[in-house]
Amino acid sequence: MIESATASASVPARLRWLGRVDYVPTVEAMRSYTEARTPDTPDEIWLCEHPPVYTQGLAGKAEHVRDAGGIAVVQTNRGGQVTYHGPGQVVAYPLVDLQRQRIYVKEFVYRVEQAVLKTLECFGVTGHRVTGAPGIYVNLADPFGHAALTGPHRDPFAGLGKIAALGIKVSRHCTYHGVALNVAMDLRPFAGINPCGYEGLRTTDLSTIGVRVSCAEVAEVLGAKLAAYLSP
Repeated sequence: MIESATASASVPARLRWLGRVDYVPTVEAMRSYTEARTPDTPDEIWLCEHPPVYTQGLAGKAEHVRDAGGIAVVQTNRGGQVTYHGPGQVVAYPLVDLQRQRIYVKEFVYRVEQAVLKTLECFGVTGHRVTGAPGIYVNLADPFGHAALTGPHRDPFAGLGKIAALGIKVSRHCTYHGVALNVAMDLRPFAGINPCGYEGLRTTDLSTIGVRVSCAEVAEVLGAKLAAYLSP
């Protein structure tokens, strides 16, 4: 277990709604916040939307961008491969001190995914994890059913649509970047890439599976879930 104790250890993460903001300045602000942190700096969770942009993670390969179609492709220092951000998608950036939380990266990722699963549950949707493929998926044939994915030899993505993508960066035990949850998007730009490096991986959003809800409503729920799972 990581050992740390500070006066701010019991302070809940602060939520900040940024609105629709450009991607690059937001990443620069996260990096600056992280680099300037002290052991007493409070954790924050930033929630926002971005104008259309493709982002490449550290593991990203150029061939996974098949046709950018004029959308900017930005290299980033987060984990993972290529994904798309655009209007109608809620992006959450947890800026969390893992040392103060006494957790490791694997547990942090689990908690972020759990927050997304519980957010979807609030809107009647059952989300799923896929082993080895971070993010959250839904069964496109029955997004509201509770049946578990079964079959040891099944194609892990058969019948699934990715509804939330996850990629993080950890610097000096502190996280930035985060998770993007698709609410009511133009999904066509996903066709210009192999999402998260998987050729043919389908993507979806809440609107497509029949949930009519605003980004503001989803952001409020997701922020609350993340704060609950990522606060001491």
